[in-house]
Amino acid sequence: MPAYYTYLISSLPMLNFSAKPPFSLESFFNKCRDLLPDKEVEILRLACGQNSYSSDAPWGSSFKQWVNFEITLRNELARARAGRKKTDPLKFLRFPDSPQAWISHVAMASYRSTSILEAERILDQARWNLLEDLSLGHYFDFDYLLIYGLKLKILERWERIQTADKEQLLNSVVSN
Repeated sequence: MPAYYTYLISSLPMLNFSAKPPFSLESFFNKCRDLLPDKEVEILRLACGQNSYSSDAPWGSSFKQWVNFEITLRNELARARAGRKKTDPLKFLRFPDSPQAWISHVAMASYRSTSILEAERILDQARWNLLEDLSLGHYFDFDYLLIYGLKLKILERWERIQTADKEQLLNSVVSN
């Protein structure tokens, strides 16, 4: 029988793609540490880590769908870039690859964007929308916490982008 974390999940604030994160990912892990078994906190840390795109990860069906989406999205971007460079994309693809028209559309919209920031926003909005879809039916279970952590990770990334010292970044690029 799956475990339910009614108190923890009901105490978490709602997340919105266009809003600031209410707290850091590390704070989220600390909140979970008090109310979840250590093994599940470790799974959350691994799932929300930098390289959490292993398709054989045993962390629930929602996370497996997330990983498959992420791999497919990255493969579509690799196909687009390989087409422009006139190289074979097969050496850059990861599996399992499950191309879908809407993911191809997102990748091409991002690839064709003239603004790097807007291209990243297109990709992260698609990621966010998928996580919203995956959260349906998961109200107080562990999958909800995984999805929440992944959303928080996206919000933290945009917070870093928006608060970056743009003048310093420009100077470092120009001086190199």
